[in-house]
Amino acid sequence: MLEDIAAAIPLGILLSFTIGPVFFVLLETGALKGFRAAISFDLGVVLGDVVFILIAYFSTNRILERIKDDPSLFIFGGALLITYGIISFIRSRKAYKKELDKDVEEVIKKNNYLNLFLKGFLLNFINVGVLGFWLGIIIIFGPRMEMDENRITVFIATILITYILVDCIKILLAKQLKHRLTPYLIFRIKRMISIILVVFGFFLMFQGLFPNEKEKIKGVIEDIRTN
Repeated sequence: MLEDIAAAIPLGILLSFTIGPVFFVLLETGALKGFRAAISFDLGVVLGDVVFILIAYFSTNRILERIKDDPSLFIFGGALLITYGIISFIRSRKAYKKELDKDVEEVIKKNNYLNLFLKGFLLNFINVGVLGFWLGIIIIFGPRMEMDENRITVFIATILITYILVDCIKILLAKQLKHRLTPYLIFRIKRMISIILVVFGFFLMFQGLFPNEKEKIKGVIEDIRTN
């Protein structure tokens, strides 16, 4: 059991530092809205992970392999990210004009924890790559644990707990920026995050529109690692 926990901790750290839309939005939320708001968002992300874990565990490998590589899912998820990013980009300008006459602390404290929770869940759930991650975890580590439910539960729980703890550190670090924020800087941060979301959306769509190119890129990466 201790070996399972020791093997899970590095995976939790890796998952927390995986560069994706959730990574950047979490830091933005921590910096602009504070610790509790960012934790609400992060718990929504974790719920998305739990849903994917259940799908990966209780579905057959054959079905999962087809789902995780289905081009239409990548296109759909990418389109959602792009749409969300564009809407956020447009709204950031309107919000900036309203915030010019307000105190920065007043702007930052406007939190709806339920909305942040749902935002974290949806932003994570539309990323098909997360399903691939958990599928890989189950396929690789499940047989090593003899598919023992108790061992797998402890293993996955350790990954998620480590993930949350590392995220707490990231949020606290991002929160240090709070007192340096001005309405204009908030506006710039929101715009930057919106652009990042659009970029990741296009990346997802690229994987769906050009699946063969994705495999070629993987092959090149593997050759580089081998050499």
